[in-house]
Amino acid sequence: MDQCSQQVKKLNIGNYKMGTTASQLGKDLLSEYQELTFLTKQEILLAHKRFTELLAKDEKNIPNARVPMDKILTLPELKSNPFRTRICHVFSTSEVKDGSLTFEDFLDLLSAFSDSATLEIKSHYAFRIFDFDDDGTLDCGDLEKLVNCLTGETDDTRLTSEEMRQLINNILDESDIDKDGTVNLSEFQHVISRSPDFVSSFKIVL
Repeated sequence: MDQCSQQVKKLNIGNYKMGTTASQLGKDLLSEYQELTFLTKQEILLAHKRFTELLAKDEKNIPNARVPMDKILTLPELKSNPFRTRICHVFSTSEVKDGSLTFEDFLDLLSAFSDSATLEIKSHYAFRIFDFDDDGTLDCGDLEKLVNCLTGETDDTRLTSEEMRQLINNILDESDIDKDGTVNLSEFQHVISRSPDFVSSFKIVL
């Protein structure tokens, strides 16, 4: 397993199904979460406090309680992010794919967006977020949605069809090394490695 795969595996703490209840976070669990993420104990405790505030009273003692996506998106740190719904869907382990998050999903999210996460981790999750149809490549449809998220979709900001076509062609000229009309993960990571601002901009801090 390569280093990036190990780091991604490290992040998927939801797979451990530790069954924590939101109102209680013991010392052992806190240490384990710290080991499995790029977060400090203080950051985990703050995340726990913010997550618990989003739960209904009768949910606070339910193991692996889920917060619906619409409530997660009330967090100021996510509310103005143009990719907020994609972020929830990528980090949600919900079987019904509704974007809801358990506390461990929430920690995975914050860990990937933390200052301490590596370039490999950040680029891996950025690629998944931008891959709107979840097919493992960024094609013209994904790139168009990506551009629309960044520019906004009002009449004032939306690109014309010709501008969009030109921009997507430019992106593919720069990124599509094997010239198959799509951008795969390694091509995306190659582009990101030449973008010094990416790591500092791919950030969500509570």
